[in-house]
Amino acid sequence: MADLTPLLAFRWSPRAFDPAARLTEDETASLLEAARWAPSAGNAQPWRFALGHREDSAWKRILVSLPDGDQRWARHAAALLLAAHTGGDPERAAYDLGQAVAHLTVQATALGLHVHQLTRFDRVGLATELDLAVGIRPAVVVAIGRLGDPFALPDDLRDRETRLRRRRPLDSLLLT
Repeated sequence: MADLTPLLAFRWSPRAFDPAARLTEDETASLLEAARWAPSAGNAQPWRFALGHREDSAWKRILVSLPDGDQRWARHAAALLLAAHTGGDPERAAYDLGQAVAHLTVQATALGLHVHQLTRFDRVGLATELDLAVGIRPAVVVAIGRLGDPFALPDDLRDRETRLRRRRPLDSLLLT
């Protein structure tokens, strides 16, 4: 494998979050600041976020928008973040939002935190629950927290959590 910064090499998306851990104000600010400084086409910065800390009303609203299977483990995350985008070109805005979430993810790793991104959730219901303005398009929910005990997960999730991480070989990703 090519030399890769540990911030990328050791990043992974756990389902086992520590149910007692909290994010500090400084950690929260650092994560959002990393997202804020992500590159965007024409410096449009089309990303918008709704952040809920465990047990506050935003966290609860985001959590219930997730499928039951994901709620089983996401309920232990210290924070749930809805990442959305706005703007006239939805494809470009979605790409830029991906950059912002990627920057937040790398910053989380640098802080000793973990994230798990979820794209299956009730977008319409959550937009209504959070009273999002017209034109704000929910794209992904990000569970954020400290690593928990994988053996506390239900059997089906524990198996997925503890197996070796695999990635496609680089040559299978190249188009030519």
